Amino acid sequence: MDDQISLTFGVENMSCASCVGRVEKVLGGVEGVRKAQVNLATESVKVTTDADVDTLQMVEAMAQAGYPARLVTHRLRIANMSCASCVGRVERALANVPGVVSASVNLATEEAQVQALDHPDVLSALQAAAAQAGYPATLDAGDAAAEDATARKEAEATHLKRKTLIAAALTLPVFILEMGGHLIPAFHHWVTATIGTETSWLLQFVLTTLVLIGPGRQFYLKGLPALLKGAPDMNSLVALGSGAAWLFSVTALFAPSVLPEGSRVVYFEAAAVIVTLILLGRFLEARAKGRTGAAIAKLIGLRARSARVEREGAVVELPVEEIVAGDIIHLRPGEKIATDGVVASGRSYVDESMITGEPVPVEKVEGTEVVGGTVNGTGSLTFRATKVGGDTMLAQIIRMVEEAQGAKLPIQDLVNRITLWFVPAVIAVALVTFGVWLAFGPSLSHALVAGVAVLIIACPCAMGLATPTSIMVGTGRAAQLGVLFRQGDALQTLHDVKTVALDKTGTLTKGQPELTDLTLLNGFTEDEVLPLIGAVEARSEHPIAQAILRRAERAGNVPTEITDFQSHTGYGVSAMVAGHRVSVGADRLMTRDGLALGDAAQIGADYGTAGKTPLYAAIDGKLAAVIAVADPVKPGTPEAIAALHDLGLKVAMITGDNQGTADAIAARLGIDRVVAEVLPDGKVAAIDTLKAEAGPVAFVGDGINDAPALAQADVGLAIGTGTDVAIEAADVVLMSGDLRGVVNAIDVSQRSMRNIQQNLFWAFGYNVLLIPVAAGAFYPLTGWLLSPALAAGAMALSSVFVLSNALRLRWITPPLAETAETQSARAAVPVAAE
Repeated sequence: MDDQISLTFGVENMSCASCVGRVEKVLGGVEGVRKAQVNLATESVKVTTDADVDTLQMVEAMAQAGYPARLVTHRLRIANMSCASCVGRVERALANVPGVVSASVNLATEEAQVQALDHPDVLSALQAAAAQAGYPATLDAGDAAAEDATARKEAEATHLKRKTLIAAALTLPVFILEMGGHLIPAFHHWVTATIGTETSWLLQFVLTTLVLIGPGRQFYLKGLPALLKGAPDMNSLVALGSGAAWLFSVTALFAPSVLPEGSRVVYFEAAAVIVTLILLGRFLEARAKGRTGAAIAKLIGLRARSARVEREGAVVELPVEEIVAGDIIHLRPGEKIATDGVVASGRSYVDESMITGEPVPVEKVEGTEVVGGTVNGTGSLTFRATKVGGDTMLAQIIRMVEEAQGAKLPIQDLVNRITLWFVPAVIAVALVTFGVWLAFGPSLSHALVAGVAVLIIACPCAMGLATPTSIMVGTGRAAQLGVLFRQGDALQTLHDVKTVALDKTGTLTKGQPELTDLTLLNGFTEDEVLPLIGAVEARSEHPIAQAILRRAERAGNVPTEITDFQSHTGYGVSAMVAGHRVSVGADRLMTRDGLALGDAAQIGADYGTAGKTPLYAAIDGKLAAVIAVADPVKPGTPEAIAALHDLGLKVAMITGDNQGTADAIAARLGIDRVVAEVLPDGKVAAIDTLKAEAGPVAFVGDGINDAPALAQADVGLAIGTGTDVAIEAADVVLMSGDLRGVVNAIDVSQRSMRNIQQNLFWAFGYNVLLIPVAAGAFYPLTGWLLSPALAAGAMALSSVFVLSNALRLRWITPPLAETAETQSARAAVPVAAE
């Protein structure tokens, strides 16, 4: 709806899947918030709100819940201010921008300081609002909002690494003093004989306390307040588990009379090891999370930093932020193109592989378009900037990938509903475990160990990371392969499709007629025939005539002087060219002119059966050649359709072309179902029929007339070389015009969903299996009792496993890749001689 907006911004203090549900619940309770979707992997939330929502109210609600929104401060230089009333106008304009918390303008320094959510589009919206109010704003060089998210993740990982190392250094002596004696009886006797048990416990107390109040302090500062609010999270579990072990040990050390007889043991090593191992897990998570955003980082890295721009009659080096639409930019060989534009002069080849995935450089001459982020070859160009900033293709691609990475798949809703009550349920299980073992077990310490182990083993981090990390890595890798998921849930929906329906013109075929076959007759050669028929067809605007002319021009010089040109309606054309009478047209033109077709009639019939348009050429009263013109199938199409069949999918073709041509192409390509001679609304009806017969349908198209069908299909895939309307209606955009991209998109979808299923199986299976073990369910039968330290290690490993498994998607190799050979084959035209 027009009166709704979407904001995506960072959230602090989220550590597990239960946090996801709480943040969504808190935001859902704010007036004007329609929907909130949290992504644990990116530590961000996407909120759909009314246009007049109170951002400050959202920020305060999140802070009160213990999950503060990540805010940034933008410093802007404001032009045209002259008095205090200007200050008020600028402040009001900036404050009304969605996502702004506060705005303060200083007239003396001509600066504005704006505190806002770290939504990526806030800065451009601020500049637009200021300009609309009559006070243009430019970014101050020291803007904190320019902080690179990758750098922030690296800083976080470095910080956690330092804390982990400190915790490990303090924990190691504790572990050796306590566990060394259990493992090696002689060591226990040595400790008792030298420093004594009491001194050993005192040392363990001091070192463990330093671990808890130092590196482990964050668990208590975040976990205990959340517990008191009735919304416990992962930090609460760690705080309860390690705190209980430490408190019991302190009681055993300093007030042993409080405990039942025979219960005087300490678990300082458990408390210290729990904190250390979970810090280690957090460090590994932070490092892995940084890698999940590698695709975005690479895309951002494609941006040029500066460009040589014409200003006031001189060419000056300017940052790309200062380029405006209409600027003339000078491009040297090997330089990165700064922004989208149209070539004004020069000639060069540009490597566009990072945008389209196609390896062959594309020729650029006057009037052709260039794309920001691509790399110029050996020539020099000047071009006029047409799209700058957030409007460039690269910026739109980055935005699409970010939105897809932040999407919540339907499968994630189930996970969130489970994890919302999971932590309270775990605490309840831990209390029951403690109570049961206290009542029926051998000792208080036994009950404590079982209860603490349950708290630690059941942390739901792996559950929360299972889906979003796979989405991030999968969609990021897809973008590198030239497949953009505009709608994140298409990643799951595409996995379920049973039929792939294809438009014909521009999707299966190139969308432009070409001379595909030339069979020479009566001793004529190609060098004789092509220039003469090309010269005749040059006088006609018909698409078939233009196809013949293009082929003739590629073969050599086409005569320009012709006489006695005649167009025979419904038959063909004729003219005098270089002293020769040349006629080109249908078989009836040859018959009318008294030429017997003979074997040529069968050649033409065979062309027609293959879905091509047969034409005949006569020179000086002799039949010279049979010509076939058709909209040729793209080189990768047969291979792509075969690959779709290998995936177990049915392939249908829906086209407005005539039934005969459609049937011929379908038979040649092995297409299972043909729906021909349909209007745009007929395509919608055809898709509905396919859905009813076989289940979910994906539709692939490229034209304006395909937009309704793209929207109607369960998943719409638009060829990136198609129209903007088609791309806007699609769920997935294939940057290359090649159908191999469809196979790659489905392959990424299937691999990503399989990866998510593996992660969820591990995360849920891990808890289902190990909670009973931690609770001591097998103790009466086997004597197994899981120590809290081992539980902490297992918990940390579960999250690392999930992240590592998701990162495998970074190395997806496309099942079908377009090569330079297949691209060059596009220009090849088979020529046969009789």
